Amino acid sequence: MIFQSLDFIVFLTLVVAIHWLLAPRFRSLFLLIASYIFYGYIHPWFLLLLWFVTIAVYGCALGIERLPRYRRAFLVAGLASCLGMLGVFKYFHFFLSNVIAALRAFGLDVSDPVIQIVLPVGISFFAFQGMSYVIDVYRGQLKARTDFISVALFKAFFPQLVAGPIERATHLLPQLESKRELRMDLLVEGFLLLIWGFFKKLVIADNVSIIANKVFLLEHPSFPLLWAGVLAFCVQIYADFSGYTDIARGTAKMLGINLVENFRHPYAAVSPTDFWRRWHISLSTWFRDYVYIPLGGNRGGRLLEARNVMCTFLLSGLWHGANWNYVLWGGYWGALIVGSRYLGSLLPPGLWARRGVVPLQILLMFALTNIGWLLFRETDFHYLVNELTLRPWQTVAADWEAAAYFVALIGIYSVPLVLHYFLDRRSESGIPRMQIASGSWLALRTATTTGLFLAILILRTANSGDFIYFRF
Repeated sequence: MIFQSLDFIVFLTLVVAIHWLLAPRFRSLFLLIASYIFYGYIHPWFLLLLWFVTIAVYGCALGIERLPRYRRAFLVAGLASCLGMLGVFKYFHFFLSNVIAALRAFGLDVSDPVIQIVLPVGISFFAFQGMSYVIDVYRGQLKARTDFISVALFKAFFPQLVAGPIERATHLLPQLESKRELRMDLLVEGFLLLIWGFFKKLVIADNVSIIANKVFLLEHPSFPLLWAGVLAFCVQIYADFSGYTDIARGTAKMLGINLVENFRHPYAAVSPTDFWRRWHISLSTWFRDYVYIPLGGNRGGRLLEARNVMCTFLLSGLWHGANWNYVLWGGYWGALIVGSRYLGSLLPPGLWARRGVVPLQILLMFALTNIGWLLFRETDFHYLVNELTLRPWQTVAADWEAAAYFVALIGIYSVPLVLHYFLDRRSESGIPRMQIASGSWLALRTATTTGLFLAILILRTANSGDFIYFRF
């Protein structure tokens, strides 16, 4: 079931209403059943993988606690169940196609594989969530749960099941196990987040995706058109993914659950490290805690730190998709972070904190981020090399005019995101957003929500595409 469908709206209305009407002891079981309906709505067989991972991590976590002599074996078994599932369904074809390409390079005539494995939606997200549960129990940071319903709901909680945020058991499980009270403020906040998320997806992301898709369908896009398309994708992927997160967080809030924040205005980042503190936060912190730090983190000298950063980001790139362009994208970000840390050690202390330097840092980071999005968006290496070697003087005036028109459209659709950034900046600096009476504030929120809802009805595209991160 997809968020931007009428089926989901009906589903969510029924789930929220029934959830709060039920006695507290029945709510977890009801949410688990609802989550399975949500995930298996189109492809019921996807549930088999979810059940497999749930049973595996539940049993392995209990084994770690109850049979300490074999705790390492249970840890390996839990990780292998999650990684093995990913290997088969996400990376098997990628591995096989590369082996075939290598054999053909040696002159062997090998036919393409006949079997095509369907990639289940959200498999990377719930696999990583399952691994974190087993690892946290192994580290002693969490007690293994004996209640299977609690673990199963943690694995399957439908708002964040398909595209995150990647929740930790230490954060989500206590909330699912608690006796939640119906609160009107959470219902209102959740509904506003829901509407804002739908606006991002249906009005911003889907409209600018038309520009991005048109440009990337061109066989030989000119320099200005290519970078107008990259800019469109830059806005699209942020509005699309953060829109999904807002819908997920809003849905969870309406059920009395707080999911972790996944985005903090990433395009206002001043450095590569700062970008990953703001973009897909639940994934970047997952790799930090379960890959980067266990590898040694920043201990052991600059060369080892660089190795650890590069390994972490290459794996992060591969997590995003079974294609070499994602690995290249991960390596690009790893190199940026290593380079920026080395450069920072050479420059005078306090240079980056100067007021006039910060806007330049933001602009530079935005340009570097867009180069990364080109690597991320273009999956064909042949075209990618051509696109990166384009020259602006090889284009005609009409291409510049078309690109300017596209950029103007992208700018118009980006206005709400920019306004939202400045509102949040006022709040973070300690300045109240609105010094007005509560009644006026309620009227303003109502008017804003109504305006966003009307914009969704009027400005949305005829056909809404799937969320981008569904494929990962």
